[in-house]
Amino acid sequence: MATKNKTNKSVKKRVKVTATGKLKYAKVGRRHLNAHMAPKRKRQLRRAGIIAGRHRVQKKYKIALGLL
Repeated sequence: MATKNKTNKSVKKRVKVTATGKLKYAKVGRRHLNAHMAPKRKRQLRRAGIIAGRHRVQKKYKIALGLL
């Protein structure tokens, strides 16, 4: 008898699924040691990262989230 997969809680805290099925995550490198960064770089790190065109990666994360 098949059992359900458990949701990977660490992935659930880091990745959100958008309405269209893309994966959204916060970019790394914003916690500390960013006084030397250019303002443009800090601004770019504020935006969310999207995993859209990489189907194998999306599938891996969706399995971990319990969506597949």
